[in-house]
Amino acid sequence: MTIIQVRDLSFTYAGSSKPALKNVNISVERGEFVLVVGPSGGGKSTLLRCLNGLIPQFYEGEYSGKVFVDGLEPDKTPTYMMSQVIGMVFQNPQNQLFALSVEADIAFPLENLGLARDEIIQRVEEAMELLNISHLRDRSPFELSGGQQQRVAIASVLAMKPKILAMDEPTSFLDPLTAAQLLSIIDDVRKRLQLTVLLVEHRVELAAAKADRIMVVSDGCVVFDGSPRDFFEFYDSHLYGVSAPKVTSLTKRLKTHLEKWNRVCLSAEEFEAEVRSLVSHL
Repeated sequence: MTIIQVRDLSFTYAGSSKPALKNVNISVERGEFVLVVGPSGGGKSTLLRCLNGLIPQFYEGEYSGKVFVDGLEPDKTPTYMMSQVIGMVFQNPQNQLFALSVEADIAFPLENLGLARDEIIQRVEEAMELLNISHLRDRSPFELSGGQQQRVAIASVLAMKPKILAMDEPTSFLDPLTAAQLLSIIDDVRKRLQLTVLLVEHRVELAAAKADRIMVVSDGCVVFDGSPRDFFEFYDSHLYGVSAPKVTSLTKRLKTHLEKWNRVCLSAEEFEAEVRSLVSHL
């Protein structure tokens, strides 16, 4: 069932002569994990802002087209209502944290919604458990590591029980190991809650194998929308401003030069499984 439908969406920021988005048409099904990639300035973040209503409600400019998110039109729906359908996580978690404790930060948006105290307590507990941060409840968010802060930011969004989780480069401020751990947690939470996930991410090698689809946004247009494996196997990703996972580049060469190698891998785990399979048949 379709949860996001975008028809002929275009947007030009006020003061700019170049459209940030041009005639975008996409649809996303419930429960999908969509990896959104492309060169910087290509329109990825703008697309997310259109989905949650920040554009055109908080960013001035020329807006046209139709967007439907779980039956709502973000350009006409109050953002506090949209936030309960599509939760947004930004690059820098500190932009979403400001309370004196982790628990208070997660509870804050729920208090703004006017929920009952018992409901708030239950949702906060559930969100902390999902992100494995219950032991941090009394800590100040600003005493935490970057990875812990990002988990708190995600927990504060999930506590509102959105159907869609949209993330704009959530690993930008994290080291590779912490980034990989965070994306694994996000994928696990997605499966447990049956969430739809839209992830804008430059570290493609950490997310490609987890995604159902990859959407390449460049110069304001969606230039590819399909299987991650198809994209990296049959297209030169660098021409689209996207770096292919190193293991993918390696296995493409292996497929060309080794008769028995017939799979392009998206992760080290896939590569290991393929090697073991080949060895077992020797």
